[in-house]
Amino acid sequence: MPFDPSRRPGWADPFAELRRVQDELNRTLGGAWRTPVPSEFPPINLWTGEQGAVLKAVLPGVLPEDLDVTVHQDTVTLKGQRRAETPEPKATFHRRERRQGSFGRTVALPFAVMTDQVEAKLEDGILTLLLPRHASERPTRIQIKRG
Repeated sequence: MPFDPSRRPGWADPFAELRRVQDELNRTLGGAWRTPVPSEFPPINLWTGEQGAVLKAVLPGVLPEDLDVTVHQDTVTLKGQRRAETPEPKATFHRRERRQGSFGRTVALPFAVMTDQVEAKLEDGILTLLLPRHASERPTRIQIKRG
């Protein structure tokens, strides 16, 4: 049985419990107390099917050589560096809203992945990971015999 970080609160995502409490407060108070929850970087979409999962992460301005993707059993980790813009020497920033520096994010999947068959592509600032479900974790259709 593969290690499941989602079974240990705070292991895969130490802020998951805080977000859960914030959501519960928002529901209880009818949205009267809405404080913005800081977003995680990179923002992702993740969906699963019988054959595996697809993870898409938005990484504008991140170069492939500044990105490290690791997959271990049922966990995907994205680490990288967003380089700082270097304006001309006498330039003065009026706004600086784009974050820079190191980032990291770990996501737990609901199944183990065949790590040797993972495909990764970074195109137009979107990282796409194709994460094939391990054969032992795929659903198997059982043929029912008559009589």
